[in-house]
Amino acid sequence: MSKILDGIRVLDFGRYIAGPYCATLLGDLGAEVIRIEKVDGSEDRFLSPISDQGDGALFMQLGRNKLGMTLNPMKPEGREIVRKLVATADVVVANLPPDTLTAMGLDYDSLCAIKDDIILTMISAFGRGGPYETRVGFDGLGQAMSGSMYMSGTPEQPAKAYAPFVDFGTASLSAFGTMAALFERQRTGKGQIVEGSLFNTALTLMNGTVIEQAVIERNRTATLNRSQTSGPADTFKTRDGWVLIQSVGGPLFKRWADLMGESHWLEDPRFKDDISRGDNGEAISERLAQWCAERTSEEVLSAMEEARIPAGPVLSPQQVLEDPHIAAKGLFQATEYPGMQKPAPLMKTPIEFSRTPGAIERRAPTLGEHTEQIMHELGYSDDQISELRKARVI
Repeated sequence: MSKILDGIRVLDFGRYIAGPYCATLLGDLGAEVIRIEKVDGSEDRFLSPISDQGDGALFMQLGRNKLGMTLNPMKPEGREIVRKLVATADVVVANLPPDTLTAMGLDYDSLCAIKDDIILTMISAFGRGGPYETRVGFDGLGQAMSGSMYMSGTPEQPAKAYAPFVDFGTASLSAFGTMAALFERQRTGKGQIVEGSLFNTALTLMNGTVIEQAVIERNRTATLNRSQTSGPADTFKTRDGWVLIQSVGGPLFKRWADLMGESHWLEDPRFKDDISRGDNGEAISERLAQWCAERTSEEVLSAMEEARIPAGPVLSPQQVLEDPHIAAKGLFQATEYPGMQKPAPLMKTPIEFSRTPGAIERRAPTLGEHTEQIMHELGYSDDQISELRKARVI
């Protein structure tokens, strides 16, 4: 079966999440992706180690569907290898500072001098222009500086989400931008720069809250898990766990009042619409908390499903592995890796296509696993490859 991006070659100079997952998504859709990392292995390879060699859990996810080679682009011989690689590529993905890109010969002008229709997908913490452009940063800075952390947790303790959603959001938007640039190149024959940043993504996600602040100056503060714009919408402790219940809109609120057997909620002007229910949500949460505390999670969720009110359990990672919906849809693909005692449950391509689906066809590469293969394709002999290894260029 042909894939959407068959025939497209991507050079992945990304690190950690935003750059690598952008390239991963392109690889899922059929692009040939070459991950290029330091001779001794890049730092992101070893986060949360799970294999005998120290390869990390996140790398199993982000390294899939990629060929792996090691390279030092800062040496002259390494720069020459970069030039040969770029001449064969359609896209270069890099989440590195602009000065580092220039030093490695990966700035757009240098790339265009080699291949004039190349697409450079560059990702940084804050983007070019503005006083923050040279700052480095991770996902947490996007959460902190966009208002997200301020509006999470409590007024006494801002909270960062455990999941690096700004990183993965930036990767997804950058993959979207790369696909758009490839589509545009088909029409014009021209490449371009696709630029994503953690800050842009975080501000996009928080834009509605910032708009409200600018227009009517609500000066909101955090209320932990309780929604400020609808109700009931909060986490609730049951007799044997926790559940999340979310109601938005008048019809769902009526279903909840009917479930409680308490029509007075519908007659009280404090709860006349979503924003009012959010403003007075503490009273709603207190009532539902009492109701949930008297029941098991299964009883609560069964009642909510019967009333067609969105609700779900707060699951531990182990419970996620045991979830029946995940099993029924086959969302995780068990994938072996050298030196790993159990297969890794890799989440498949999150967007599902009816005719040209993405797929995990290759496990993450071991360090430098395909270096010789790629070097031979570029025209290097065995002796040349051996000399470059001795010089720690590859």
